[in-house]
Amino acid sequence: MPSPTPPPSVHHGLVLEPRDVHFDWTALPLHWIPGEPMATHVINVLHLLLPEGERWFVEVFKDALPMITDEQLREEVRGFIGQEAIHAEAHQEVLDHLLGQGLDPRPYVRQVSWLFHRILGDRPGLSAARSREHTVERVAFVAAIEHFTAFLGHWILNSPALDRAQADPTMLDLLRWHGAEEVEHRSVAYDLLRHLDPGYLRRVRGMLVSGPLLVHLWVRGTRFMLAADPLLDGRLRPTWREAHLNARRGLLPDLRVMARSAARYFRPGYHPTQEGSSSQALGYLAASPAARAAAH
Repeated sequence: MPSPTPPPSVHHGLVLEPRDVHFDWTALPLHWIPGEPMATHVINVLHLLLPEGERWFVEVFKDALPMITDEQLREEVRGFIGQEAIHAEAHQEVLDHLLGQGLDPRPYVRQVSWLFHRILGDRPGLSAARSREHTVERVAFVAAIEHFTAFLGHWILNSPALDRAQADPTMLDLLRWHGAEEVEHRSVAYDLLRHLDPGYLRRVRGMLVSGPLLVHLWVRGTRFMLAADPLLDGRLRPTWREAHLNARRGLLPDLRVMARSAARYFRPGYHPTQEGSSSQALGYLAASPAARAAAH
């Protein structure tokens, strides 16, 4: 398939503001969706993946900065780096809280860290041309992953069932603040990829690698969290049926809807602005208790 013509400039003066948010986890129960340990831990996998994953995003984008010739895009990438660094630290605080509650996430986190930093990390000693190729390839992985994080951000901003289930409000604010920023900066990684390589094949390869990898990590992470939960004593095992039932109740994203979203990434005319709502994201960021506190 021939590479599509790169789209015209999609930059519209986007200014990404890293919001230095803080959350108090002292009152967070282990099952922060009351009576729903599986739904709780499916979402908790985010806390396992994101600190290491987003630190890796930051490393990749710092490597890519010298390659950028579009000044507006360079500023967006710098804003993206700032937001992702704060996301990583916010989720790390949840991991520290879980450890204090008797659920040790460190064995799984070490595996995630190995994947991102040893397998997908920087490779010193490469020639300049091969180093650039390696960086652009990793940017393609980030762009595909950011498609999923934007999907999840849109979902969490439109998840009233979690409120009805009386999910912990501080956790909901963390997830919605983070989700809103994912929607806000959903175009940056994709625009950076198109800037460095406007072709179609690398974009497709990024999704074909990242999509199955994310599903695998999420399933393994859910199994790990349920097995490590000291309140469950290994009595609960995850099933696709239970995940589907939770999705129908609105407590988890619908995997079929997620798959349709992933399929849209393969369209030659795709752009992340077709997914989610910037105005909704900015509206939540204006109302988020943590974001409001950070602004003062």
